[in-house]
Amino acid sequence: MKITRAEVEHVGRLARLALTDKELDSLTHEMDAILDYVEQLKALNTDGIVPTAHAVPMENAFRTDEIKTSFTPEQALSNAPDAAESAFRVRRVIE
Repeated sequence: MKITRAEVEHVGRLARLALTDKELDSLTHEMDAILDYVEQLKALNTDGIVPTAHAVPMENAFRTDEIKTSFTPEQALSNAPDAAESAFRVRRVIE
């Protein structure tokens, strides 16, 4: 066994989990199985494998940047409930 019940209890306390005895036994078994699997993965030869961040190739879904005309200050402020010169006027919230 690679992980003890006391270690699982400690991790549970760090995560602020209230675990029953049955849950502690179950989690100890499950975490031990996970650590066994990690040991199996460590035995694999990965010398020719390039590290990746994703299992499948990712492409950027964003459109390319294009220069377009923007709103004029008058157009931007046309629906403002309260405008002052070329800015939005907002209610003071800090005394």
